[in-house]
Amino acid sequence: MFKEFKEFAIKGSVMDLAIGVIIGTAFGKIVTSLVNDVIMPPLGLLLGKVDFSNLYFNLSSRNFPSLAAARAAGAPTLNYGLFINAVIDFVIVAFVIFLLVKQINRLKRQSPPPASNTKKCPYCFLEIPLPATKCGHCASTLGV
Repeated sequence: MFKEFKEFAIKGSVMDLAIGVIIGTAFGKIVTSLVNDVIMPPLGLLLGKVDFSNLYFNLSSRNFPSLAAARAAGAPTLNYGLFINAVIDFVIVAFVIFLLVKQINRLKRQSPPPASNTKKCPYCFLEIPLPATKCGHCASTLGV
């Protein structure tokens, strides 16, 4: 049983998947930082000095100066600013994956077709090996 597990774990597809998950997680952190630290501050500045991460609806009867204060008090909130950040994260990741898949598909299409080791018989039009001098289907002698 251990031997079967070892073969499964060492297979290329499992290792590729693990590497993909690790790189994807790291990429997600980079995109989150890009959105929160690079994109949203100038966007908030353009929209009147708005901090998107602090936009929320207070669902309690008490008033709080910030989302952090409302969370510390345990008040129920609807955090639409954080949702906007998450949507922008998703759009960036989806766009990058789209570009990556598009490039991979383009590279796959450009690969040359595999060399054929057969030819068509000029009499019966069935496939025969390249070195054949007589068709195995119609018994015609082929010109060499």
